[in-house]
Amino acid sequence: MSWLWAIIVGLVLGLLARAILPGKQSIPLWLTVVFGILGSILGNAVATWIGVNDTKGIDWIRHVLQLIGAVVVVGVGDMLWQSIRGNRAKRQRA
Repeated sequence: MSWLWAIIVGLVLGLLARAILPGKQSIPLWLTVVFGILGSILGNAVATWIGVNDTKGIDWIRHVLQLIGAVVVVGVGDMLWQSIRGNRAKRQRA
């Protein structure tokens, strides 16, 4: 069940990150989920590092850090995806 939950959270965070970032992202949905999961892990690591990963009630700071992590990972991942796909498209045309 934890893998299913990670996929759902990754999808939600990835879609929110894509909505926050300006412009159109060219990454497919499956990669959005992967980047969302990675952003969640990054946000959890930062929350643990600063000591706000487990508080009473809803962990709002941790959730915001997860979203920030997803925005960063989706932004960087989209740039990498575009550069990889762009190079591949150039090689196929040549």
